[in-house]
Amino acid sequence: MMTFTELLKNRRAIRDFQLKDVSLDIVKEILKESCLAPSASNGQPCQFIIINNREILKKLSDESKKNLLQDFFKNPASLNPAYEARMKDENFNVYYNAPCLIYVIGSKSVSSLDVDCALAISYIMFGATQRGLGTCWVHLGSNIRDQKIKAEIGMPDNCRIVAPIIIGYPKEIPAASERHTPQILKIVS
Repeated sequence: MMTFTELLKNRRAIRDFQLKDVSLDIVKEILKESCLAPSASNGQPCQFIIINNREILKKLSDESKKNLLQDFFKNPASLNPAYEARMKDENFNVYYNAPCLIYVIGSKSVSSLDVDCALAISYIMFGATQRGLGTCWVHLGSNIRDQKIKAEIGMPDNCRIVAPIIIGYPKEIPAASERHTPQILKIVS
């Protein structure tokens, strides 16, 4: 088992996966652990949708790409221009062909939802790393608007996607990117 420091150092954003499914039991274990994360007033607002069907993943990717391009054409500042060609490429999958996707969602009425879910997501990422799995928070994949698709994946109307997290067995672990030292502006003692 990894030490906590090893876990922190070994977590990476993975965008290339083996063609190997992730057991739903393992995903459920990881999600159970993520519920140990702190949340504002112990509200525990995070909910999860697990998708491990490649056909549905492709449909969700196509839906997200379509919506990102529509937004980009209306407002070019809404998307990094470097992504435009990728969004037009029918072979590009915003979920990087991962075998499993976890939508971390919650009620639109919870003011602390983004922070609460981000904390749970960090637990998901560390739980996956400990098990030899890779994850990536893929913001490009959160633009699901079609009501039929939302109903198909079980997304309640009163909820929104905070983060799509892909999970799978990495083909390789990339080298760590450079990290900055803490920028301590002032110490008041």
